[in-house]
Amino acid sequence: MSDHIRNTSPMLASPRCGAKTRTSGACRSPAVHGRKRCRMHGGAKGSGAPRANQNARKHGLFTRDAIAERRRIQALLGEARKLLEEIE
Repeated sequence: MSDHIRNTSPMLASPRCGAKTRTSGACRSPAVHGRKRCRMHGGAKGSGAPRANQNARKHGLFTRDAIAERRRIQALLGEARKLLEEIE
């Protein structure tokens, strides 16, 4: 047996992760230095998407072309409704 005294108070006083676990409780792991989350919940280096991510949502409903097309269709429908109201 050693008579070494552990100094755990700085570790216990460190800020905790703010993530919510599957059991609706708070994560009790210490947060990564300079971040609000622990290494398991997104505080690790390299986690998350890179800034100015060029690969995010390149297809589907959220492309610039699809959004512009929906706006053109909405404008056309608005004009058609006004024309129908004038005719009636």
